[in-house]
Amino acid sequence: MTTDQVWAELERQMFGVLGMVTARNEARTVGIVYKVRQRRLYFGTSATEWKVRHIAQNSAVSMTVPIAKRIPFLPWLRIPSATITFRAVARVLDPADVPGELTAALHEGLSNDPSETSPTAYVEITPRGEFVTYGVGVSLMTMRDTEKARGRAPVT
Repeated sequence: MTTDQVWAELERQMFGVLGMVTARNEARTVGIVYKVRQRRLYFGTSATEWKVRHIAQNSAVSMTVPIAKRIPFLPWLRIPSATITFRAVARVLDPADVPGELTAALHEGLSNDPSETSPTAYVEITPRGEFVTYGVGVSLMTMRDTEKARGRAPVT
């Protein structure tokens, strides 16, 4: 896998699992819907959510993006997802600093009624180190061999 191939796959996906640590040093994960811009991942959430507090207290996070694998004419066969995993630094952004285009993309499909939404926070996730992949860019048969199914690529 190359760095560009991993970023292309991250851009095709939209869901990931964000791992963080609480103030009590407890591990927590949360599913997020994200957008990629300039090799960073962004998501929006309520400013009162626990994940915002945890990220503000400890910016070290990890992220895993699952990628569903299927056989087109045999959808009932269960196949493990491919994954992209990486460590990152997250930061809570001031909503005024988030470009309008990104705000619109993050709110796509959500209610436009202000009474149905709480104050919004935006989080930027900047990957660090290496991407670790499993089953990305390989055939289903190759996924059976864990050595061949694994890959690494530098983030930058």
